[in-house]
Amino acid sequence: MHSSFRSGAREGFIVFLPLSVGLVPWALVVGMAMVSAGFTPLQAMGMNVIVFAGTAQLGTLPLIAAGTPLWLIVTTALALNLRFVIFSAALAPGFRGVGTPGRWLAGHLLTDGVFATCLDKMLQNDDPRWRLGYYLAPAIWSWLLWQTFALLGIHAAGVIPKAWSLEFMATIALIVLLVPMARIRPMLVAALVGGASATLLRNMPLRLGVVVGIIAGIAAGFAAEHWEHRRSPR
Repeated sequence: MHSSFRSGAREGFIVFLPLSVGLVPWALVVGMAMVSAGFTPLQAMGMNVIVFAGTAQLGTLPLIAAGTPLWLIVTTALALNLRFVIFSAALAPGFRGVGTPGRWLAGHLLTDGVFATCLDKMLQNDDPRWRLGYYLAPAIWSWLLWQTFALLGIHAAGVIPKAWSLEFMATIALIVLLVPMARIRPMLVAALVGGASATLLRNMPLRLGVVVGIIAGIAAGFAAEHWEHRRSPR
């Protein structure tokens, strides 16, 4: 293993470690939710390993449990993960010199926290080995944490009292990630419009309010960015 890869991995892991604590309650909630939706432990872990996207898992579980048509489940999952298209585009310059298998692996391991941690520093370093190490260390660590605590959640379903309301912990973990990412005005506008729309439309059938909220947030973010470009001096 090259020394610059180890150096990048060590730095990325140290930066991400405090942030990764937020994954623990989130993974527990997802594990318990999958069992509550009727999944066997094997099915739940299979979904957890293949999908590896807590928001999409939590968002589609009620639809799966309600017997919603497959096209709507897939559409909802795609809409909930649409942000990763933007994340990938922003991170792509940081993978210059990395082969296709490495890029595929990195794409599967991408999470909100890893994106927030890696974006700035990966684009500032010219060493591809250092960049890859800086990305993979937190990404693999978050994957291991996620799978471990989701498995605990699967086996703890029915044991942990529902009155503990761990769902709020998952929301808090997302807010911790959202606040630093919303320092740019278009992102802040997207978050406010998307959140407000999803809240106001929460009574729509089949939870379509979430999908509408995502679309409204993305549209508002693009509009805000376009408006800023028009106002900026040429």
